This record gives sequence, structure tokens and C-alpha cells, in this order.
Amino acid sequence: MSTSPGTENTFPGTGDRQDSPEHTATWLFTDHRELLFSVVYNMLGSVADTEDVLQETWLSWSGKNRRAPLAEIGNPRAYLVRIAVNHALVRQTAIASRRETYVGPWLPEPLVTDAGTGLAPDTADRTVRNDSVSLAMLVVLETLTPLERAVFVLHEVFGYPHTEIAAMLDRSPAAVRQVAHRARAHVHARRPRYRARPRVRREATERFVEAALGGDLQALLEILAPDVTVWIDGGGARQGAGLRPVHGREKAARMLAGYASRRAGDLEVRYRGVNGDDAAVLFSGDSPYAVMVMDLTPDGDQVSGVYVVTNPAKLTHIRSDDDPDQ
Repeated sequence: MSTSPGTENTFPGTGDRQDSPEHTATWLFTDHRELLFSVVYNMLGSVADTEDVLQETWLSWSGKNRRAPLAEIGNPRAYLVRIAVNHALVRQTAIASRRETYVGPWLPEPLVTDAGTGLAPDTADRTVRNDSVSLAMLVVLETLTPLERAVFVLHEVFGYPHTEIAAMLDRSPAAVRQVAHRARAHVHARRPRYRARPRVRREATERFVEAALGGDLQALLEILAPDVTVWIDGGGARQGAGLRPVHGREKAARMLAGYASRRAGDLEVRYRGVNGDDAAVLFSGDSPYAVMVMDLTPDGDQVSGVYVVTNPAKLTHIRSDDDPDQ
């Protein structure tokens, strides 16, 4: 069985001619793989599920091209996105079912990138992160219906017009506009439209991590916003992760200081880009232990949200040698 080609431009069947339909179909899929990865990941928030959907997309695409000439597909890019989006919508049902038995808060799987290049270090996922929304935004997108999320991602993140989205989803343009309006209003009500400058984000991130891992309660009380919320996603596999988010400055500061006092001594901090934002990746030896992402207040002076992913299953794609200085 053919497998989904990665960015190494591998092709199924060593005997494929360079001008054969099979070679052309594979080249087209590979050429659009980064786009497909970004679209699907923003719909699902899971790298593993995204890879599975891309595999399903490849099988559908290669099967289509065995049954009919490529020339019949006027816009291969749009056709591939349509296949991927519809497979992702089906996959969301399985994800929702898994979520019902998930232990503790659920957070999206972080995409850790090389801060210098903006690219994921794994060659299978070398996707420009400008096309991926922040971890905090992905949390907001979890509150949308699957259809609302698909329309929001396609229109607001990737700029597809409503008419093209309607064709992808087999709905009328008027229906898609209505869904888009509802999704946009929902997101903007929960996610103010601001973004702190990169230097401010980096400084705030470093201040927070130093205070948190140092167990400095007073420093934490100063940098955390009064209405801060801390999510720790351990998936039931990490002790001390908690079963629900922690709200409020004092509770959050004491919880973080206590959590750090138990583990900080053997953790190494490396600053990375995570879903386009400055963040911290904590390693225990060569193994990733946690990813910490901070959301800032509009002025950038305080932390309004802390997202900590410690579930080992969500950190498997992070390597200890991601540092370009090593």
C-alpha cells in the first residue's frame, strides 16, 4: 500500500516514470502537504490526528487519480484541501469521543518550532507557523462546533472566500456566511484582538518561567494577572497536574510555586516558538517534560493565561536536539 509522502519527496513505486500520472499525483500532494498539514492541524489541534488525516487524504487522492485522469481536476490545490477538510471533519467525531474520557484539562498538542527559522524541526512537519494560530486561540476554537471551526479556519486563517468554502463543504455560500459570522462573533467575544510585541512576549515569558521554576511566590503574584487561569494537561500521566483549571492569582501562584518545588531542580529550560508564540520547553535529561505557553494581558505586563502540556503522548515529536546552537 502506498504511504503518504513526506517532505523528502519520496514516491510510491520505484519504477514510476517522472512524467507518469502516478509521479505527477505524488508531486502535487507533496507540493501541497505543508498547506494541508496547517489547515488540518488548526481544525484538530492534534499532530497525530493530523498525520492520520493526511494519510487518509493521500489514499483518497491517489485512488481518485487511478480512477480518472488528473486533467479532469481543474484546481488540484482546492481539491486536496477539500478532501483533507472533509476527512478532518469526520476525524473530529472520534476526537470528541476520546475527549469524554480524558483525565483533567485537555489542551491542543503544541507545535514546537525553531524560533530562528519559524519551522518545525521534524522534517515531516516543516510548516511555516504563520499559518498556525496560537495555543490560546486553539483553546477558544475548541468551543466552536466542527463546522464553525472549519469555516473559521479556512476563512479567517487561510483567507478562503465563502464561495470556495461552500464548494468544499457542499453547502450554499449564504449558509457558509452565516456560519462564518456566528463563529467570528463567538471567537472575538472570547479572544480580544490584540497581540503583544515579540520582545515584550519574550521578556514576560522569561520573567514568568524564572519565577515559576524558582518557586518565587512574590514574583509570581506580581506577574500574574488577578483573573489568571492555569491549565495543566497531564492526561492522567503526570502527578500534580490537577483535574481542572486553576483560576485566580493567589491560587495559581501557590499551585505553580508548589509544583515547581517538586520538579524544578532536574528540569532544563529551552526557549522555543510554540504555535507562533515565545514559550518554554522543559526537558528532564533528553526527554521533553513540559511545554509552557503564556497568554498576556493587552499591555503585555502580566500573564492572563498559562497553558502547560505535560502529557507525554503530546510531547513525542519534540527532540532534545532542537536547539540550533547545539
